Amino acid sequence: MSTDADGRIRSWTLTPSRPHFTPPAGAVDAHCHVFGPMAEFPFSPKAKYLPQDAGPEALFGLRDRLGFARNVIVQASCHGTDNSATLNAIARSDGKARGVAVVDPAIGDAELDMLHEGGIRGVRFNFLKRLVDDAPKDKFLEVAHRIQRLGWHVVVYFEADILDEMKPFLAAIPTPIVIDHMGRPDVAQGPDGPDMTAFRALLDSREDIWTKVTCPDRLDPAGPPYADFVRSVRPLVEAYPDRVLWGTDWPHPNMEKTLPDDGALVDVIPGIAPTETLQRKLLVDNPMRLYWPEEA
Repeated sequence: MSTDADGRIRSWTLTPSRPHFTPPAGAVDAHCHVFGPMAEFPFSPKAKYLPQDAGPEALFGLRDRLGFARNVIVQASCHGTDNSATLNAIARSDGKARGVAVVDPAIGDAELDMLHEGGIRGVRFNFLKRLVDDAPKDKFLEVAHRIQRLGWHVVVYFEADILDEMKPFLAAIPTPIVIDHMGRPDVAQGPDGPDMTAFRALLDSREDIWTKVTCPDRLDPAGPPYADFVRSVRPLVEAYPDRVLWGTDWPHPNMEKTLPDDGALVDVIPGIAPTETLQRKLLVDNPMRLYWPEEA
């Protein structure tokens, strides 16, 4: 763990390895974040963690090092509902980034339009109690209805133990849905364990529910080569090839105890998507269809 003089924490390695796996041309890192820079984009006073700066230059440098072409930048919880840092990174990407916002339920249509012009294509609802103090489902549903006209989708982040209580809320969302990190299943249970079985049932309930097959570093405590993650997730990718996305999760919020190696994370991809067809769907076709439909 690295902590600076102000107590700000770094949760990413400064020396990521170069992956052995080469992503297909046009590959998209469809789940990453930016932190600050704090001097220009202050963190929310409600933030549960205070990270060091991880701005656009570092993100795009990592993108190039790992062999990716584009990014989908998801608003980090440390910035609350002020999406300025995310919009700044998108604006500096030369058209190679799109974003997912976190918004105040009282947001006006004019501000939603501004976010759309700035490259936002979805809104995120976070149900992790350690990261957010309040997750008002009724207000979130109002937002979900209001973003329909923009063609956006809803990203939902929750843990496996609340999947059952989430089902009515998810069923009421009128837009396509993307579930972050597969709802954080216990991958040690295997592909037929209760968590993955319940999650597959959720995917079967609607054809417009997508998921990010991401974060072996969070979900597989055994570490590289993340064998339990690969064993549990590969069948999911094979069964739902048109509804899966992948991303680094850089700069890995709250992972400061064991800094993930982004190159090693990329090398998990051929384990969960073993054919070139699956790899192209996961890394190019699916994220382009969701975030750059005008080019897909």
